[in-house]
Amino acid sequence: MAKENILKRWPWLLHLLLMVAATVVILVLVFTFIKIYARQGQEYELPEVVGKNIAELQADNQLELDVVVMDSIFRPGQEGGLILTQDPKAGTMVKKGRKLYITMTAYTPEDAVLPELVGLTVRQAVSELMAEGLEVGTLKFVEDPYKNIIVDQTCKGKAVYAGQQIERGSVIDLVVGLGDSTGRSVVPFAIGKTRDKVRRDILSVSLNVGREHFNGVKHRETAVVYRQEPDYTGVSKYPYGTAVELWYIDEENTDVQKMVSEFKVDSSKIEDPDFINDGRPTPDEIEESEDWTW
Repeated sequence: MAKENILKRWPWLLHLLLMVAATVVILVLVFTFIKIYARQGQEYELPEVVGKNIAELQADNQLELDVVVMDSIFRPGQEGGLILTQDPKAGTMVKKGRKLYITMTAYTPEDAVLPELVGLTVRQAVSELMAEGLEVGTLKFVEDPYKNIIVDQTCKGKAVYAGQQIERGSVIDLVVGLGDSTGRSVVPFAIGKTRDKVRRDILSVSLNVGREHFNGVKHRETAVVYRQEPDYTGVSKYPYGTAVELWYIDEENTDVQKMVSEFKVDSSKIEDPDFINDGRPTPDEIEESEDWTW
């Protein structure tokens, strides 16, 4: 009786209660829809797809991943469609339907145009070739008035010329001038770097990449260097063309930052610590720093 009197006395109160109830119902429905649509709480561990073929991934795509190919690279001797990198990495918790960005090997080689290299420095030539998708092979040094300047280039032992169409991924060997004296260079600090990065660094300072060891490595594209010979010392003592031997390990099997920070220079390999080191960290700088990184 009292409730009826209240509603008769203030009829707007009934409308207000109905509006509140309707709002609550709508909000419950909206949040329920969002939860279902977004699949909240339903996350799955992303599997390792590097090393698989994209056809294999698409045939067994239980997470309904939206695979996006960011780049394809032709690798002589490797099958096409082989996945080289993935983002996010394996082990990441994702929802079904998430985008997966990959790079993979191309099925057929694409042509690249050999840039003009004669007259460039080694560093410039390495940069030009890599930008065109070509690989730098061996640096051969010959007597020439111009020091550290490209005088010729070959591919598979045959002369090639600027403007020539060459399969992308081909290896270009460079002939370099010595100038009026034997040049010397600093062996770059290779520890913790990937193959592409360390090859660029070594070749750019007029040294050669020697034997590369991948014992037990599953993914060469992301593997990092854990040992090098000659070691990094920070001094210019190695003649142009010296070969740097490298040992790799899978990135996921090591703490790269820890490996770099714990690196110690072997002072017994430094004959003259006063040599100029082309701006790279000196042995003392590395040993005195607690968090030095490249």
